[in-house]
Formats: sequence, C-alpha cells, structure tokens
Amino acid sequence: MARVAGVSVATVSRALRGLDRVSPQTREKVLRVAEDLHYVASPTATSLASGRTRVVAVVAPFLTRWFFATLVSAIEKSLRAQGHHVILFDLEDETYDQRLTLTQNMLWKRVDGIIMLNVPMTDEEVDLVERLGLPLVTIGSPVPGRACVRIDDRLAMRTAVEHLAGLGHTRIGYIGSVPANVAHIQTPQDRLEAFKASVVEFGLTCEPAWILNSDWTAEAAAQDSRDLLRGDDRPTAIVAASDEMAIGVRESARRLGMAVPGDLSIIGIDDYLLSGVLGLTTVRQDVAGQGHAAAELLLRALLHDDTITDEVVLPTELIVRESTGPLS
Repeated sequence: MARVAGVSVATVSRALRGLDRVSPQTREKVLRVAEDLHYVASPTATSLASGRTRVVAVVAPFLTRWFFATLVSAIEKSLRAQGHHVILFDLEDETYDQRLTLTQNMLWKRVDGIIMLNVPMTDEEVDLVERLGLPLVTIGSPVPGRACVRIDDRLAMRTAVEHLAGLGHTRIGYIGSVPANVAHIQTPQDRLEAFKASVVEFGLTCEPAWILNSDWTAEAAAQDSRDLLRGDDRPTAIVAASDEMAIGVRESARRLGMAVPGDLSIIGIDDYLLSGVLGLTTVRQDVAGQGHAAAELLLRALLHDDTITDEVVLPTELIVRESTGPLS
C-alpha cells in the first residue's frame, strides 16, 4: 500500500488509524488505495500493537429474558457504530438462586471494558476489575465509584400503587417477591420494599398472603397466582413487579373466569413488547435507552481515557390501558 500510494509505511499506518500529522489529501489517497487493494486491517495484529481489543464484555444473569436481550441489542448497536464489539457472558447457573462468577480468565487481555446488566457484584469481582484496570459501567445495580445507568425503581413502584389507589382500590396484592439468596436480587428487593412503603403511604391493605413469590416469568406468575385468585379472601388489584408476571396473572384470572378489570385490576412495570397488544397498564421504562446510555459512558472512557463515575437515572412513565379500572 505504501508503494502504490507513494508514501511511507508509517504514513499509511497513521492515515488508516485516523491519527494527526497526515494531510487530508494524503489520507484520502491512502484510503482510496486501501479500497482498491481490498485491504482489511487484522484485528489481532492491531490488538497486539495497541494493547486494545476493541471488545467489551457484557455480563448478564439471564440472556434469554426480554429485558436483558433488549439491553444487549441496544449496547451492541451503540458499540458497533464506534468500531467496538461485544462478547457476552451469561452468568445463569442451573438454579435460579445461584449464578456463575466473573473470573480473570474471562476478562484478562480479552476485553477493554465491562458493562454489567443488573448483576450485584461481589467484593471479589470488584477487586478483579480494579486489578485489571478495566472501565466498568453497571445497569441497575450500582458499584460505588463506578458509572451506573438505572431507573428509580422505588418511584416506578410508587407510581403503580398510586394509580390503583386513585381508582379506589384498597385491597392490593403483589407478585414478584424472591428469596433473599437469589443471585439477581437488587431490582426485586427494591420494588418489593417500595410496594410495602407505598401501601402504608396510601393507607391500603395488603395481607401477607397476598405477597406472592415468583421467578419473574409469565408462566411462573400464572401458576403462582392461581390459588390466591380462586380464594374467597383476595385483593381487588395486583401489582406485578414486571409486565411478564402481570401477563401471567392476567392469564390465570382468565382461566378462572374472572373479568379484567371488572373483577381484578392488574398493573406491571416495564412496558414489555407485548404489553400494548394485550392492553396492559404499566409503568414504562426505556430499556433500550438504558443500554445506549451505558454504551456511551463506556465509549467515553475507552476513547478519551476518561474516568467515569456518572449516575444516569432515566425517567419512567405511567401508561394506562385496559387492565386497570375503577373499583366496582
């Protein structure tokens, strides 16, 4: 390429990498020659020379779930636009209450940075990232001194409860509680605590038996809510900690011959991709927006050697559809 372009090898290298000290005319000439010769830089060679892989680790507890798949898609698009790529680490184990851990073999000399998707990190994992000198951005589960993108889960839950209270409901149930040892615990815990606080704030009733465990899938929620819905002592409305669980509760009510919202109002959180079609009232969060924001923060650290400690809190919004109505 240098011979054809009539410049030095060093000039070709600087032109291809977009560095200074190359005139626009020379850069254009080099790029034209590269195109004519079908030149493609070797990522491996570039990595060896620069010490950068241009690869970002995206770590998730459940890659098969809609929320995490949406985050990964948004992150990948943002990184790809800047010439970076994603390597996925799925920490899901065989059981819901355990997860795999990050190790040095996963990260060392393989990635330039990490985006953690709602995975509370252990002290050992934080120490590992510090030792490797990798920039870190988290989504949903903050790490002190590191950048984080999230919504206000407590405010989102308060919004959901306030909506039901405003419709006249005073007997409200909840689905989405998980055992304290579940690996993916931050969001479930925050939403449950906010629900309990909101019930007290608005002077509502929630019997202990109306707080239901579930593993945050529609299938599980349909099964987990069945006994409560067919009992005589039941709430007139249910808050689901996610839209997928809300869809499961709605299906369980349908199978029991209950009218929604006539016999039971149901609200979720997320605005799942099918929520609009199914007429589900929800508190919407911008999932893709969180992914884009996290990618932009990490790119800032990688491209500008910037230390990032920002906390970005994206807004939520009540979307009223057909699954909630006034107390009849």
